[in-house]
Amino acid sequence: MKVVDHIKAANGKTLFTIEILPPLKGQNIRSLFDNLDPLMEFKPRFVDVTYHREEYVYKKMENGLLEKRSTRKRPGTVGICAAIQNHYKVDTVPHIICGGFNKEETENALIDLHFLGIDNVLALQGDAIKSEARFVPDPDGHRFASELLQQIVDLNNGRFRDEELEHASPTNFCIGVAGYPEKHFAAPNLKTDLRYLKQKVDLGAEYIVTQMFFDNQKFFDFVAACREIGIQAPIIPGIKPLTTRTQTSVLPTTFHIDIPEDLADAVDRCKDNAAVKEAGIEWTIAQCKELMKFGVPTLHFYSMGKSDPIYRIAKALF
Repeated sequence: MKVVDHIKAANGKTLFTIEILPPLKGQNIRSLFDNLDPLMEFKPRFVDVTYHREEYVYKKMENGLLEKRSTRKRPGTVGICAAIQNHYKVDTVPHIICGGFNKEETENALIDLHFLGIDNVLALQGDAIKSEARFVPDPDGHRFASELLQQIVDLNNGRFRDEELEHASPTNFCIGVAGYPEKHFAAPNLKTDLRYLKQKVDLGAEYIVTQMFFDNQKFFDFVAACREIGIQAPIIPGIKPLTTRTQTSVLPTTFHIDIPEDLADAVDRCKDNAAVKEAGIEWTIAQCKELMKFGVPTLHFYSMGKSDPIYRIAKALF
């Protein structure tokens, strides 16, 4: 079932949804299920599964020289999506990224997802490789999420890369894209960022999931700005509770977001990370109650592989 259909079927009720990371290479999928099992109590309508591109490591050889090797630490996005749908009978949303794929590989991955009965995808540019200062597309790959989005739309219309295909069966993906209440770090300003977002919606994106934020007013302003320029697609807030003191400096640096003064002060007063976790949960519950009052279609939690804080938050809300 498509994300937008889940939202319509809810008739204005705020849903509970989550995003998960694939297990590290070598781990069993049981570790993932152990984290998901408690959250099934709240009947998530869909589960996002992130995609992690390759990284480069340097291995010292016998002659003393270093050999550059490519590795992917969290493989298995497609298989995990299929496993979750089979195990829990819950829809999944695999992330599809530009980095690390050429257009042919992207098409083949989408065909696999279509054959597995996966109805939704989230189209993203993806991150730069950690050893690179900026995002570099794969040869014959996509530079921007809008280009990736267009390829998915083409498949939905039965247009494949092989133009000689006759009577090609179209796919039927519901396509989501990312939104940034505090703007994408590469955008010169929020107005320009919103213009690019409007372009993606006009191309065929059916819903928007936002970057995490801790200040609801920034989300409210973002929604108002989207509506003002004609973006009518559902806008889903991305939520993450603070759980450690270091996140107050790491998250703003990594995700280019602000931590509200009141939240930062609350964390400063904590004696240890256990107290920070409690403060983060308390803040997120209050944040979510306000978002639910605003009428958001779903609260979308970034689990980062840890279900306990989200379970406690959801227990207080649903």
